[in-house]
Amino acid sequence: MTELERVPPGVDPTVPSSARVYDYLLGGKDHVAVDRAVAESLLAVAPETRMVARANRRFQVEAVRHLAQQGVRQFIDLGTGIPTSPSIHETVRSVDSSCRVVYVDYDPVVRLHAQVLLADSPGVASIQADLRRPADVLADPHVSDLIDFGRPVCVLLVGVLHYVMDEEDPEGIVAAFRERMAPGSHLVLTHAMAESDPEAIAQLTKATAGTPAQARFRTREEVLRLFDGFELIGPGLVPVQDWHLGEEPHIPLLDDMSRLRIEGGVGRLRA
Repeated sequence: MTELERVPPGVDPTVPSSARVYDYLLGGKDHVAVDRAVAESLLAVAPETRMVARANRRFQVEAVRHLAQQGVRQFIDLGTGIPTSPSIHETVRSVDSSCRVVYVDYDPVVRLHAQVLLADSPGVASIQADLRRPADVLADPHVSDLIDFGRPVCVLLVGVLHYVMDEEDPEGIVAAFRERMAPGSHLVLTHAMAESDPEAIAQLTKATAGTPAQARFRTREEVLRLFDGFELIGPGLVPVQDWHLGEEPHIPLLDDMSRLRIEGGVGRLRA
């Protein structure tokens, strides 16, 4: 069976997918030629992009582990992407087995993988929905069955809001979830930065223009506005390879000279 024959119905193999591009950068196998072309065009001008993707993933895992250790037991992962181990539910359930997780992604490839992965995982659900329509996500019965918004919840938007264009109102998306979150809730977010190398931005923009993988690189001020209503904890908004909490030594996966700059932060909802 060729890779095109493995593409699920409803998926256009000529259009790049941000989830599959990310999977390729992480060393996965769920991608097709058009996804690899996008990734390789970026790698050509920013060869360290694979390490940036891994640092982004490590940030996510460390952040949710820390929050689970602090007592958060509910997690909503928006734009989850193709499952990678350790997953969010594996990570937080290693701290407390009662943790509940909802994965959200609009990509049918992600949905198929999640159905297999989570077949025997009570307390964990995956829904196919578009985070750009937060009301639909919040109204989904899987969300209402698993998530009690009267108690602290962690909402993850890791490596996804830079695929939301300005006219799609990224600040409004965050606000819709923030308004439902109880005191003690957290936002975990990473974003591609306008401070990245101009050539890397230009190359990625050219390769993805007009596709779902098109990215909007935002300034530090713009990304900080996404945290409105939240107080940043730990080191604040920093390159993902530099984000760390705890006393254990932290060895960054790459230096701060990366041409593709992804920054991340964890915000605690203000009372």
